[in-house]
Amino acid sequence: MTEAELRQQLLLTLRRMVELGLNRGTAGNASVRCADNVLITPSALPVADMGESDMVLLDNNGKVLQGRKPSSEWRVHCDILNARAEIGAVLHMHSTYATTLACLGRDVPAVHYHIAIAGGDNIRCAPYTLFGEQTLADFASDALHGRKACLLGNHGMIALGKDLDDALAVAQEVEFLCELYWRTLAVGTPNILSAAQMQVVQEKFVEYKKRS
Repeated sequence: MTEAELRQQLLLTLRRMVELGLNRGTAGNASVRCADNVLITPSALPVADMGESDMVLLDNNGKVLQGRKPSSEWRVHCDILNARAEIGAVLHMHSTYATTLACLGRDVPAVHYHIAIAGGDNIRCAPYTLFGEQTLADFASDALHGRKACLLGNHGMIALGKDLDDALAVAQEVEFLCELYWRTLAVGTPNILSAAQMQVVQEKFVEYKKRS
């Protein structure tokens, strides 16, 4: 895609995140790989007030090439995109159920086989640290090792994808899984799938992707 097309898609993705209840107000941020650079959302601007020209162009070290002040979480986005060549988009949100579990400091276990969509047999929760700091980027990178999503302690959720559509699909699935886990905990003790069972699921997912 051209830079103009990516700006448009990034804005549409942000609006969709709000429509889906994954974000509100000025919370959360998003980025997409743009050739050798990164397009990221601006700081402290509600989605309703954003236009395509407000998206900030950074180099891969976080230097502003064009636009206003970037999201305070630019380090998280740049570090992930620099380290993960297969990832093209990063979404961060404060969705209700993911953030609820993040405030409990809980990993999400294999309460449902769709946990494999996030890349493993659980969704890790990174320790709490102050927003906008390098430590948050470091903790997030650790929690995302081998994964496409993680929770951020007392903060929110990160979802990754090969592109913005893929990252949004992962975010929606993770929020559903967090809600499912929260609801099962409210009723009783959930049945958690074993590592062996999840290994079979992951192998099936790989076969499914090859056929699709």
